[in-house]
Amino acid sequence: MTFSLVGRCARTGQFGAAAATSSLAVGARVHAVAPGIGAVLTQHRTDPRLGPRGIGLLRSGCTAQQTVAALVASTPDHKWRQLAAIDAAGRTAHFHGANVKPESGAAHRADVVAIGNILSSAAVPDAMADAFAAAPGLPLAERLLRGLEAGEAAGGEHGDVRSASLLVFGAHDFALVDLRADGHAAPIPALRALWDEYAPLVEAYVVRVLDPDNARVL
Repeated sequence: MTFSLVGRCARTGQFGAAAATSSLAVGARVHAVAPGIGAVLTQHRTDPRLGPRGIGLLRSGCTAQQTVAALVASTPDHKWRQLAAIDAAGRTAHFHGANVKPESGAAHRADVVAIGNILSSAAVPDAMADAFAAAPGLPLAERLLRGLEAGEAAGGEHGDVRSASLLVFGAHDFALVDLRADGHAAPIPALRALWDEYAPLVEAYVVRVLDPDNARVL
C-alpha cells in the first residue's frame, strides 16, 4: 500500500524521491538516493536492504535496467518486491513481482519513474509522473512533492496514508532535503507544510556546512 517516485533534475543534477504509505516510517525503508549516482525504490513487502544494494550497483556503472535486474536476481523473494531505479543519465526501470497486490502500476517520463501497489486506481502512477514532468523549472523537491500530491488526488492507495517522506541530494554527500511526516492523519499535507517552511532555508543550511564563517542565524 505504497505510492512513490524517484526523479532527477537535469538542470542541477539533483536526485530525489518522495513516498507515501499506510504504515509508519516510509522514509526509513522505501527509498535510497546518492548524489550524482541515482536513486532506488523498494516497496510492497519491503526489503530495505535492496535500496543500498541498488545504489552500489548504480555506482559501479550499472544502468537503471541492469540495476533492477540484478536486484531481482539477488533476492529469492523477488515475487513480493516492487522496485524502481533511476540512473545518472536519467534512465529509469521498474519491476513488479508476481505477488505484488493490485492495483499496481508504474509510469515513466523523462527523468522520473513512479510506482505503486494496492492502489485505489490504476491512474495513480501516471498522475504522479505527469505532475513531476509538468514543471521542469521548479526545484526538484517541489516537483517530487507535486507528484506525490497528484498521486493522492488521483486516488492514492486503498486505506489511509499514515506516513510520507521527501528526500533530495545535490552535489554533496549530505541531503539537501530530508523531511518526513509519520503517524499523521494527513501526512502528505503535513509534508507540504514542512517543505513550504523549509524551502527558503535550504541554501542557508548548505552554507552552514561549506562556509560556516559566513552562515547566517536561522
